[in-house]
Amino acid sequence: MLIANRLKKQFGALVAVDDVSFSVQEGEIFGLLGPNGAGKTTTISMLTGLYPPTAGSATIGGYDIVTDSLAAKRINGLVPQDLALYPTLSARANL
Repeated sequence: MLIANRLKKQFGALVAVDDVSFSVQEGEIFGLLGPNGAGKTTTISMLTGLYPPTAGSATIGGYDIVTDSLAAKRINGLVPQDLALYPTLSARANL
């Protein structure tokens, strides 16, 4: 289960995500939709540990994305839209 509670991300004066809350049950299919600049990528970046939230909290499988980030990352995955591989590295090194 994923639970996001009042997530916020601010970059200086720019508020990229403000007060976002939702939950996704195990086995549920969930889509995050919105126009360009709505904060979808920033929200996913917070949930996957790339950006720490400015405020709010989230748990993945019961693990807090900030205080238990390694445990949350072990059960969380992300497939980016664009291929992000280094052609000179092996498959293992790209991981």
